[in-house]
Amino acid sequence: MPETVLRALFDAAVAAAAPERCVPPHLPPPPAGRTVVVGAGKAAASMARAVAEHWPGPLSGLVVTRYDHGVPVPGIEVVEAAHPVPDDAGREAAARILGLAGGLGADDLALCLISGGGSALLALPAPGLVLEDKQALGAALLKSGATISEMNCVRRHLSAIKGGRLAVAAYPAPVRTLAISDVPGNDPAVIASGPTVADPTTFADARAILAKYRVTAPGPVIRFLEAAAEETPKPGDRRLSRSDVVLVATPGEALEAAAAVARQRGLQPVILGDAIEGEARRVAREHAELARRAAPGAVLLSGGETTVTVRGVGRGGPNAEYLLALALALDGAPGIWAIACDTDGIDGTEDNAGCMVRPDTLARAAANGLDGAASLVENDAYGFFSALGDLVITGPTLTNVNDFRAIVVKGAEPAYGK
Repeated sequence: MPETVLRALFDAAVAAAAPERCVPPHLPPPPAGRTVVVGAGKAAASMARAVAEHWPGPLSGLVVTRYDHGVPVPGIEVVEAAHPVPDDAGREAAARILGLAGGLGADDLALCLISGGGSALLALPAPGLVLEDKQALGAALLKSGATISEMNCVRRHLSAIKGGRLAVAAYPAPVRTLAISDVPGNDPAVIASGPTVADPTTFADARAILAKYRVTAPGPVIRFLEAAAEETPKPGDRRLSRSDVVLVATPGEALEAAAAVARQRGLQPVILGDAIEGEARRVAREHAELARRAAPGAVLLSGGETTVTVRGVGRGGPNAEYLLALALALDGAPGIWAIACDTDGIDGTEDNAGCMVRPDTLARAAANGLDGAASLVENDAYGFFSALGDLVITGPTLTNVNDFRAIVVKGAEPAYGK
């Protein structure tokens, strides 16, 4: 059945980014001194566990991950905190991580484990700001439609730890960052707001982003950005000379893994791109048109991170909104099935990874008294798909290479039973 194939494709994408698979091959040799593990993100705890299981000597350190994403790690403390809007647990963990980095010497090693979600979890406000400022601004940015790159530019300039400042604190100790990318383009400066890499953006860039999306920021944030008193470390800063980054998993690799499974099932994969951005409903309309024109047996694969400008009062993340807009654009077109899920297992702030669309989605909705167009206006894609029983619920996957989308155009029946 197409639904089984779609789920197999998603599972393959997630498995390709599993920390126990992708972290061990990239571990550096042990240093002469201590090895301190620090990190943040939805995969931070599972990455730390992979390190601990393969490291030849003693380890210590602290990583912070989202609530319900923690796993026990010998020798390394795991703290859970809030995401996507930060809380005190994240602030305290970030301060402790910065302190651990500052206590290292030239013969020690800071092994930094970074994955998506790290921006909110490393919530250490810059001097003069408080957590409430960052919470208010973060909530506004999430509803604004800003891209992850734009949001993280602003976050870097309001932080005491992001935008290279963690590596600066560790200097002269070497810093090896192992990163699972969840951002279009795989820019290390954007992944978790780049705590160990140079930041090419400026305070002026951050102010321009707030103006572009008409985001109302708290007064202290506005004054801080206007003062621009201390820029983030820039490329060429000698304090970053002993810091390097290795991407251990990327969205592109996850899509290739899904494509391999598609071929095994007798389908012809077409990868549309791993860095697709923009409003979820606009991307959905474009993909619906591609699906209508695709040959039978094709599967359209894509990744990246779509955004939602929230104007309604409903529930749902970008993957659910994408699928609702896709169903409306397809309007019951025969033979087309689709899945869209966040590879971390959480679509936005809900309990589902994503949803599925079938050719009869709108017909079943109408039979149940649901109006898809009205649900989209209210940003209530979660409520729409929940009522149909079409949510995909996985729980936390403990990794994150961002959104995964697949559209199957039905071909020969035997292909779906393999």
